[in-house]
Amino acid sequence: MWLQKQIYLKAKRRGFHLIDNELFAQLPEISNYKIGLVHLFIQHTSASLAINENADPTVRGDFERHFNVMVPENAPYYQHTYEGPDDMPAHIKSTLIGAELTLPITNGRLNVGTWQGVYLCEHRDHASARCVVVTINGQLYE
Repeated sequence: MWLQKQIYLKAKRRGFHLIDNELFAQLPEISNYKIGLVHLFIQHTSASLAINENADPTVRGDFERHFNVMVPENAPYYQHTYEGPDDMPAHIKSTLIGAELTLPITNGRLNVGTWQGVYLCEHRDHASARCVVVTINGQLYE
């Protein structure tokens, strides 16, 4: 059985944000699937999705600091600077991390590791709400 819907995430400050609760609060249908896959695709070029540590918030802070060093603002070779100094770095970070995730569903829940959570990686200083297209395919409970 296929399901597809758009989920809107509240605007967040720049950084790496654990969004499991916000995301899956808008996706109660996942509990109907005995087994399957959920595909998440963010419809933006300056934000990304990742799966990583869900317990210690310092991991998310370290990610933000590392990516800001790895992809600095105001690099003299950037040409795409129309929307400010965070614009081109946001596009690069989004490409490096990626715009999609595919995760397994088992018995109506995500089947991820104990310490894994879904991140919204927000790369803009003043971002708006973000849209995620969610597609589920799997076997429903009989």
